[in-house]
Amino acid sequence: MPKSTGLLASELIKLKNLQLTGKLVSEELMLGIHASKRSGIGVEFEQYRHYEPGDDPKRIDWKLFARTDKHLIRESSTESDKQVRFVLDLSGSMNYVENGVSRLQYAQILLASLAYLCYIQNDQMSLYALKDSVIQTVSATGASSSGKQAFQKILVGLEKTVAGGIWENEGQNIKFPEFQSKKKEQLIFVSDFLQARNEWLDLIRSLASPYREIVVFQILGDQELEFNLEGFYRFKDLETGKEIELDAGSVREKFRQSADQYLQQLKEALQIPHVSLVRARMSDPIGMVLKSFLTKRKG
Repeated sequence: MPKSTGLLASELIKLKNLQLTGKLVSEELMLGIHASKRSGIGVEFEQYRHYEPGDDPKRIDWKLFARTDKHLIRESSTESDKQVRFVLDLSGSMNYVENGVSRLQYAQILLASLAYLCYIQNDQMSLYALKDSVIQTVSATGASSSGKQAFQKILVGLEKTVAGGIWENEGQNIKFPEFQSKKKEQLIFVSDFLQARNEWLDLIRSLASPYREIVVFQILGDQELEFNLEGFYRFKDLETGKEIELDAGSVREKFRQSADQYLQQLKEALQIPHVSLVRARMSDPIGMVLKSFLTKRKG
């Protein structure tokens, strides 16, 4: 995925404003996608179109014109019964950092961007967190589960999230009543999807349903994929706290082989009806990650 265009997480973090970052990424995304109809996140999207003779000039988004030099008209949104549930992994490995960006920060911006898309489409949305083998309701559905109020609640919830601990559900047969609805919905997971056994995979399998579209955004660092380190390092498991000192060069090839094998096996294991896997590097512009996913879904 090209890294030369689009807003980087390292740039967006400096704004220290999730609402603004989500809006910027979403508008960047919308300018690059020309959809034929509106049908919710992950399917098709249309929010702006070019000004045409006969349109009321008052409908032009002049703030956007100041940034893009394009006369674009914001389409009016319609009520939606689309139910979108965001599920954020808050286990300790989400604290992993590369080049000044933590995985959790990347996830927060990605979810803020998706929530902004839901907001302008009037989709119903809610936010949950998975931590210490329990589900935490951060922002639930209700009378005001769509629109600006729901968007603001999710932003507040995202800003308060803190990662730590482990996710361990093997053999516990954990059930989440919140996710047992038989209404059409979309469940969006954001995680590193790194597992000691099959804890994350088991969870996805247990939730897969014809009523439910599941999208898994797997966020990984460049070093987690390429491991280009040299010399001795002390590595720490961010979930258990265990540490080990190794010569990086001596384990590089074995690490790469193991990582490639795991990722390939995971990709194959998630070839489940109504389940999609989207991989992103923390160095990838978030808008490009979302655009690649949305355009692929339209194709």
